[in-house]
Amino acid sequence: MYQATTRAIQVTVRPQYLPDQSDASKWQFVWAYFVRIENKGDVAVQLLSRHWKITDAMGRTQEVKGPGVVGKTPLLQPGEVFEYNSATSLPTPSGFMGGTYQMVSESGDNFDIEIPTFSLDLPSFTRPGQSTQSTQPGRRLH
Repeated sequence: MYQATTRAIQVTVRPQYLPDQSDASKWQFVWAYFVRIENKGDVAVQLLSRHWKITDAMGRTQEVKGPGVVGKTPLLQPGEVFEYNSATSLPTPSGFMGGTYQMVSESGDNFDIEIPTFSLDLPSFTRPGQSTQSTQPGRRLH
């Protein structure tokens, strides 16, 4: 799992390779990712939009921007949690993704929070020079 905290909003992401939805013969690899957003602050915040950067093993980056997540713009009171899952596909057996959520506080303050960059790898795939520790930004939890 990968985790980042910005302005007392903690985002945790757990990616999972989906072999049943992937087809290596067609260079199509699919991952689900499970996101948990927790308001550890003292004020309510609302998620307005998302901005993802998805990079494949060839270094090609795709950006995805849009309102909310999975069709929702959740309002999180202090101590509340919002969880969702989604999926992404790559034309390579590895890559990574990360980004930001655009938030607004109950006082009208707009700000971005970090979505930790997380690795998308086949369970049996190891990048050349990759160790067992995460080398991507964000903190990996064991």
